[in-house]
Amino acid sequence: MATATKTFEYSVRDRGGKVVKGRIEASNQAAVANRLRTMGLAPIAISEVQNAGLQRELKIPGFGDRIKLKDIAILSRQLATMINAGLTLLRALSILAEQTENKALAKVVGQVRTDVESGSALSASLAKHPQVFPPLMINMVKAGEVGGFLDSVLLRIAENFEAEVKLRSTIKSAMTYPVVVFVFAILATIGMLLFIVPVFASMFEGLGGELPLPTRVLVFLSGVMKWIAPVLAVGAVAFAAWWGRHKNDRGVRERLDPLKLKIPVFGPLFQKIAVSRFTRNFGTMVRAGVPILQALNVVGETSGNVVIERASRDIADSVRSGQALTGPLAQHKVFPPMVVQMMAVGEDTGALDTMLDKISEFYDQEVEATTEALTSLIEPLMIVVIGSIIGSMIIAMYMPIFKIFDLIG
Repeated sequence: MATATKTFEYSVRDRGGKVVKGRIEASNQAAVANRLRTMGLAPIAISEVQNAGLQRELKIPGFGDRIKLKDIAILSRQLATMINAGLTLLRALSILAEQTENKALAKVVGQVRTDVESGSALSASLAKHPQVFPPLMINMVKAGEVGGFLDSVLLRIAENFEAEVKLRSTIKSAMTYPVVVFVFAILATIGMLLFIVPVFASMFEGLGGELPLPTRVLVFLSGVMKWIAPVLAVGAVAFAAWWGRHKNDRGVRERLDPLKLKIPVFGPLFQKIAVSRFTRNFGTMVRAGVPILQALNVVGETSGNVVIERASRDIADSVRSGQALTGPLAQHKVFPPMVVQMMAVGEDTGALDTMLDKISEFYDQEVEATTEALTSLIEPLMIVVIGSIIGSMIIAMYMPIFKIFDLIG
């Protein structure tokens, strides 16, 4: 049986005597200490991280090798730590290929190491695996290689991805309960119509007389459901398969993304998520030294919304023609006035990256607050709606029993 891994924070001294901090995954503190010594580091303090945002989730056999963003974040931080400690890039990649527990990612890291050993740049080697390493990471690594500060760039990449993982976790944890309750409510309703109502219907037939209108409607729906349920099941499976293949297609996103921003209640949440991603990724790339035009092309794609991507193209066109960076922003309603003004001030003062970081932090907090508010609003509404549906069905089934003597007579 595989030993469960935990996340540990550590402080070490590198060969130059500098104190370096980071995170690593292992089964226990002794394993962490041994691994750090193997890397040529002297451990000072090692402590387990409780409820870490990047802790590994429970794995189901056959589903544990999918490479997630949290795996890339951990990989970036470990690579940065080892390079900062004085290890060569090849040795660091070799260690990561051996110690990375995600087998799929370990295989990719091994391929990257082989490419680097044959003379390729790290950024070029990463670019050969676009399904694993995001464009943001590839471009930032390239800037770090040119500027000679690869370790600090990798740390910024790790921090950026960790913030994105936290954002996704916030949304996922807030929405999981309502979605699960909604799905079970649908299944319960279909189950009652398919299996329980027919039993009562056969009993009602022997009573004679005319059934109450709610009962007749329920019996009719039960009969219809026998034909619709298989169609719905096949349709749901077919749609899920189609959606898995085509959800990222350009044509689908061109139609769906603008609608997502207009959905009542949820539209403002999607807007805040997109703005947060755009500003965080843009700020990270600007601070890493990535050229503005190149950064805009990348952050538009990574924002997760076509509307933001269009705005990024307009901004790039403005910069290319020698105009202000924030000129076109006011023409796109997806960017609130506060974002436009803060970016304009950052551009004028030469502190654009700092302003972008402040904006992303603000909207991360807004997303968290909005999801909590939506959860507190949705849960009681769902309870009322589901209770009304189930309660109405039960009343409709028992109404003939309340009038049983009239039906018999």
